[in-house]
Amino acid sequence: MKLSLCTISFRHHLVSLEELAVWAADNGFHGIELWGAHARNMAAVSDRGGDWLAAFGLSAPMLSDYLPLDGDTDALVRKTLDLCRLAQRWGARKIRTFAGSAGSAETSPERTIFIAERLRTLCGLAADHGLSLLVETHPGTLADSLTSTRALIAAVGHPALKINFDVLHVWEGGDDPVAARRALRPHIGHYHLKNIRDRSDLPVFEPGNVYAAAGRRDGMVPLFDGAVDYRRFLAELADDPTAEGSLEWFGDDCYAVLRHDREAVEATLAPATVTRRFGGTARC
Repeated sequence: MKLSLCTISFRHHLVSLEELAVWAADNGFHGIELWGAHARNMAAVSDRGGDWLAAFGLSAPMLSDYLPLDGDTDALVRKTLDLCRLAQRWGARKIRTFAGSAGSAETSPERTIFIAERLRTLCGLAADHGLSLLVETHPGTLADSLTSTRALIAAVGHPALKINFDVLHVWEGGDDPVAARRALRPHIGHYHLKNIRDRSDLPVFEPGNVYAAAGRRDGMVPLFDGAVDYRRFLAELADDPTAEGSLEWFGDDCYAVLRHDREAVEATLAPATVTRRFGGTARC
């Protein structure tokens, strides 16, 4: 599995992308998933992009953003085109967003059609730039369960639409991640990997808490220490040598936890032989 770290993990840190790139390369990561805000804020730095990142032996598999599906159409198109151009600059093949701002049970059929039509339009823009548009499995969206995610894929009906399979949020929605992964596998473009101590701790991942510098981090735990069984999930994932994922850590001690989790993922997938960034084959 090609594994990346997310720059969003360092949203409250005073650290440069170059420092992250050096650290990621030294600690066995394949790439860096760029938060859209970070990519936009570096747009004026002319010597930063995919070629620069490749010099560290890394890639940027995905730019993760929040496209305003509810807003003005022209503004939505402009922001999507800007994100597509940034993705091309970084050599990313994927851009990520969310399917609305309300859960499937709270969304009317008319509203569902509206969101699907907008996503179809964005898929066309992404495809024109050689990209896939990934919708994340997430509570409070139209991809909040396996059933709703499959319905959304059918409603959008565009080959550029893929799924960012967030394992924790699939579990949060009440589905077995292994069974959901099997059902969605042809549509999965990326995986987000994170864990929680207990289901009662899930509110720590609500946006208002996650993005707050003083937000609560208690309950966020390393990948193999939580309620979601990642050994079982990764054993299932080991049959796909093309899989790409990111460790999405929002807690404290970023460097220590990310290093520990990457090594744990590598040890869990050790029986699977996959292609590494330096060519040839190795265990990951």
